[in-house]
Amino acid sequence: MGEFPAGAAVALKAAEEVCGLVELEEISDRRGSAVWKASGPQGVVSIKLGTGEAAEVTAREASVLDQLSEYTVTTGRFDDGVWYVTPWLAGPSTWEVFRPVRKDSGGRQEAREAGVGLCRAVADLHGAGWVHGDLQPQHGIHTEDGVRLLDFAWSRQVGSTPWRRFDGTMIHLTAPELAARIINGPQPVDTTRAADVYALAGALWTCVTGRWPLDYEAAGLGRGTSVEAIRTAIAHRVVPMSTLMPWPALQARLRYVLLAAADDRPTAAELTTLVEAVDG
Repeated sequence: MGEFPAGAAVALKAAEEVCGLVELEEISDRRGSAVWKASGPQGVVSIKLGTGEAAEVTAREASVLDQLSEYTVTTGRFDDGVWYVTPWLAGPSTWEVFRPVRKDSGGRQEAREAGVGLCRAVADLHGAGWVHGDLQPQHGIHTEDGVRLLDFAWSRQVGSTPWRRFDGTMIHLTAPELAARIINGPQPVDTTRAADVYALAGALWTCVTGRWPLDYEAAGLGRGTSVEAIRTAIAHRVVPMSTLMPWPALQARLRYVLLAAADDRPTAAELTTLVEAVDG
């Protein structure tokens, strides 16, 4: 783990104004974006630092958090970067809640409830006029106060485009129509609620199986295949879905969502109802 950058002392000061004297734990550090957990006697917060190309993304995410009523955020700049501090979200991710299901050791009732909570959180975000843009199995945290979403760097209010270019996020959860727009343009490409629902269903599928929903090997796309080649295959719908079905009652509903055309795809609220109705 790296050292907390001295140049970002102002972010540390902001954390200590909330928590008191803190202990720091580095959570992640990749592509110019680092997240630290700051724990003190008065509370726990997350410090996110973005440098280089990630600075703009971090500033954009802080702006989104500032506009969402269930989040609080303090932000600023340091050296060549941007920082923000926000309360730490305590609880397991959806991926973690589904672990017993993947191990075939029970836990389906808890997992179904977690899936419903994640879908409802996305539906609420959509209902407030937002698109998330980067839903993944680890991006829902199940707190005592309900599910809170993470990673709003590619979120936008409907009717706005806060970036100059969008080249996609998690390729394995990219909706076919969104992949096609990225390939064919024009830029900037907008994320959509329908693409969110595709990613949501794909994330839940992955939580169940531990595998991505598409069977790349069946399409001849082995390890080492470029992201561009995978995106093209997704856009043309030439990659079949996985046949791994350990939880058919849930996965049949997710499969329906993943195979539907964008205009026929259920809303997040409708997917909430579909997951809630799963029995066993």
